[in-house]
Amino acid sequence: MQVSACFPSERWVVVWFVTVFDVGVDISPLVEKIDDPNMANDKDLLQVVRLLDDACREAGFFYVKGHGIAEPLMKEVRDVTHKFFQLPYEEKLKIKMTPQNGYRGYQRLGENITNGKPDMQEAIDKDHARLIGYPVSTDILEEHRTDTGCGAHTDYGLLTLVNQDDDICALEVKNQSGEWIYAKPIPGTFVCNIGDMLKVWSNGIYQPTLHRVVNNSPRYRVSVAFFYESNFDAAIEPVEFCRERTGGVAKYEKVVYGEHLIKKVLNNFIK
Repeated sequence: MQVSACFPSERWVVVWFVTVFDVGVDISPLVEKIDDPNMANDKDLLQVVRLLDDACREAGFFYVKGHGIAEPLMKEVRDVTHKFFQLPYEEKLKIKMTPQNGYRGYQRLGENITNGKPDMQEAIDKDHARLIGYPVSTDILEEHRTDTGCGAHTDYGLLTLVNQDDDICALEVKNQSGEWIYAKPIPGTFVCNIGDMLKVWSNGIYQPTLHRVVNNSPRYRVSVAFFYESNFDAAIEPVEFCRERTGGVAKYEKVVYGEHLIKKVLNNFIK
């Protein structure tokens, strides 16, 4: 099977193992009836849930549309993000991230660390959102030209929604055969991936997928990620429903989310 660097069509697919796996889910029926007390009896909603379950089981990475957020608004958020990162460095430092402000604010290029290497990105962290800018390689010092915009990792929490530039391929996902493949931007969709806590909660039914960002484009790239996470003091353990479907035994020990989060975050900053 021949696959181009960026998929040439609008098909909602990624190459997964040796087959093409459909990972696009229209969640509009779910959004429309999310407050309906009788939603569990709706066959159309059940089909959406099954598609989401399949995507989480088979890939851990998929696209969602029909989410209710207008495409122009998604673009406006990216445009504002671009404008911020175009500001002079001294201006961006006015909201610099520090331990005193809970590691919220601006993070300079190379300050974030993944797997012992600086990530070639700058970012703003605010509550559950992270606005990220990836410079082109010619704007990076020679010794960091081979570094990734964000090294291979899994996300900390339950799931992540990513609003990425429509015309730049940079987000890569590691498939079951160990190959890195692009998650091509599809206008109007969010890329959704599951995180570490959903793995624990589901007793391993859902596995987070390694992903990274490599911006080989000649243009600056941004993405805006929303991290859906547990409460800081929440004790996460495999739920009974999932234990029953995986042999009746918990495969993961109970973990306090805040402890898990701090441990991973502290490894991602220059000491």
